[in-house]
Amino acid sequence: MNMKRSLLTIATLAALPALWSCGEVPQAPPPLTEAALAAVTEEAGAPKRELAREVDDIFRLGGLGETRAFLVMQNGSIAAERYGEGYGPDTRFVSWSMAKTVTAVMIGMLVADGRLRLDESAPVELWQRPGDPRGEITLRQLLQMRSGLRHTESGEPPYESSEVRMLFLDGRDDMARWAKEQPLEAEPGAKFEYSSSTSVILADIAARALTDSEDPDTRREAVTDFLEARLFGPLGMTSMVPEFDAAGTLIGGSLIHGTARDWAKLGEFLRRKGEGPGGEQLVPSRWIDRMVAPSPRSPHYGLQTWLNRPMNDPEEEHPLFPDRAPHSMFSLIGHMGQYVLVSPEQRLTVVRLGHSNREERIAMLQQVADVMELYPVR
Repeated sequence: MNMKRSLLTIATLAALPALWSCGEVPQAPPPLTEAALAAVTEEAGAPKRELAREVDDIFRLGGLGETRAFLVMQNGSIAAERYGEGYGPDTRFVSWSMAKTVTAVMIGMLVADGRLRLDESAPVELWQRPGDPRGEITLRQLLQMRSGLRHTESGEPPYESSEVRMLFLDGRDDMARWAKEQPLEAEPGAKFEYSSSTSVILADIAARALTDSEDPDTRREAVTDFLEARLFGPLGMTSMVPEFDAAGTLIGGSLIHGTARDWAKLGEFLRRKGEGPGGEQLVPSRWIDRMVAPSPRSPHYGLQTWLNRPMNDPEEEHPLFPDRAPHSMFSLIGHMGQYVLVSPEQRLTVVRLGHSNREERIAMLQQVADVMELYPVR
């Protein structure tokens, strides 16, 4: 039983006499339904009824938004799996920004192959003109979201944000070109600024490392074949569908589709530090270490991956929950509540896919923390 639930139990017992004297008797939680119990497998790795209850609460409680898929893998086996009405194991879910971590893995493979250099000037031809300060931006700085480029992820009105302009307005036909054309607003490396535009630049760099062609179909084929041969295929991620823009650039910050099980396979791959299911090393383990190491400008962000580490300003809203899970936990996070949470110390991967606004996400993550606290830290 976790600490939060223990305190709740103690408080409830202490209040019973007063409640009874007022004629109010605390209501017990509803009986577990067949669907709730069926969600938990024989490989639960935790008390089955408690796990069934916590997973059921994610679907049943109000104020958490709509959970469409929830999957727990513990030590490589499915411990719990449940879907909302109209969704199932074969449903492909959009990644939104979870795609960024896939992009980082692809870049890592190309660095390991010797096709890219992490701490040299990023290979962007537009920035290599004499006197262009953008030529100082390194691949590492792009991966850590500290390029210094004028990329404003959110804005008011929304159509002024870089993400909306790139995806849907003047940048939509050649997203990477639009993103690369933006000027500096800070010295490269000086500050953290989360940016989907930056991830599209990285996807374009990957494509250019794989082919010299400017033909959109050739670029799409080169990246699709690479991901299938080096990542999706070896991991058995058979549902994955990446999207590309009209120029043939992977929309590597936002749009990759896959089932909950396949997103869990990616989380397990990261938990195993780049090993495939048969023990083959698909990307060097040191690259995964880099992905989950804090950026010099943001302790809760690595290489295109969110970290469960305390922030410099304790009053600032954290995207995860460092007070309730190991600081070694890290996560893919997508718009409106897409999560693949990986906790190596608990041998745990948790996938939550659905639709929640900001307030609902804050509450929903606390419920996810309840699930994770059923598993000990090893």
